[in-house]
Amino acid sequence: MRAALLGLGAAIALAGCATVSHRPPDTLDTVAADYLLLQLTIGEKEDGYIDAYYGPEAVRAQAVAEAPGQSLPLLEARVAALKARAGEFADDGVEGVTMEERRARFLVAQLTAARTRLRMMRGENLSFADEAEGLFGVRPELPPLSGFDPVLARIERLVPGEGPLWQRIDTFQKRFDMPADRVRPAMDAAIAECKRRTLNHIALPEGESFTLALVTDKPWSGYNYYQGDYHSKIEVNIDLPVRLDRAIDLGCHEGYPGHHAFNSLLERELVNGRGWQEFSVYPLYSPQSLIAEGSANYGIDLAFPGGEDVAFTRDVLAPIAGLEGLDVARYIALRDAMADLTAARYTIASRYLAGEVDAEEAVALLQRYQLVSPERAKQSLAFIDTYRSYIINYGLGRDMVRDAIEAGAADENLRWERMERLLSEPVLPADLIAMAAEAN
Repeated sequence: MRAALLGLGAAIALAGCATVSHRPPDTLDTVAADYLLLQLTIGEKEDGYIDAYYGPEAVRAQAVAEAPGQSLPLLEARVAALKARAGEFADDGVEGVTMEERRARFLVAQLTAARTRLRMMRGENLSFADEAEGLFGVRPELPPLSGFDPVLARIERLVPGEGPLWQRIDTFQKRFDMPADRVRPAMDAAIAECKRRTLNHIALPEGESFTLALVTDKPWSGYNYYQGDYHSKIEVNIDLPVRLDRAIDLGCHEGYPGHHAFNSLLERELVNGRGWQEFSVYPLYSPQSLIAEGSANYGIDLAFPGGEDVAFTRDVLAPIAGLEGLDVARYIALRDAMADLTAARYTIASRYLAGEVDAEEAVALLQRYQLVSPERAKQSLAFIDTYRSYIINYGLGRDMVRDAIEAGAADENLRWERMERLLSEPVLPADLIAMAAEAN
């Protein structure tokens, strides 16, 4: 009997080995397919988690069907398991990083963010810095607000007078509010110029296009909804008057060489060119957003270097908007000086989200350290309420992209070449740091 049982055990073991030996080896394509379904399933648990998807409808339908039976802990376990599988391909042990390794590292980073977001969805409270690092792959500094007082003093000299500084600035900037009926013509002209300048350096997919809509009742000033097939829907929020400089800012940021160009190039090069279907889904709370927002904001400076934004705004946009004769140079110089206050918003958001200050105190701090009106401070706080640590992607992301692209005193052509690669390849925040270090 014992011999028979041993023989049976050996047979079972052999059968098990045979089963394992015939199992297809794991590949990045199978990991990517599971990633696509998993991200879409998580998206069924939180509105806004998926920013864009243009992959197979059958996968979306499967996610919708499976989501009710997937608890958040179960989804978190699936993320962890898939991250481990992707990690197996992140380093082949050979010197130099291949595109396949970069693909795997991208998946690992995106899945780290997914697990962080699931923890938040389950009610876990993370600090602002921990949340940002978990979601976007970089840990922001939170400088004390007192450190921005010298910046305020410097700006004060640009706008002398009586009353609170924010009020003086708001009074001056209101002169540049575009009449409602001039917003679309000004936006159309700015977008056309942003596109022209981008096409001088980057060949975009044939047939790419977008539609523009003016909307209200949103916590943001502009949004790009990528539809796939090289098409976007761009919305501009007109809850508050749109100021003249925002035409170039939004045209570049949402369009060229910003979000629309970025998504179109990823679709052409990675989804269609390499068959990497994981890039057909864009989870908003992920390192991909730091690259997207950072490159979109840096794209403004890339497309309009030096004083070219002043000249185009003054000579082309101001007449379209019916705002001729204003001191555009001073207006933009003031705006650029105020950019040194960007990081103050991270500190204010951190304190507000941690419950250290209430909404009223946060609005007051935003007025003081962002130099905006109460209405614009409230809109800014509404954005923080909705998107939390996402705000770091605009300022910190821009700075990291700028440092990577301009490293080594790169000339204009090299900057555009680097920008095109950044918009067309799997790039992570850590890659930006490495690019800046290597070029310097």
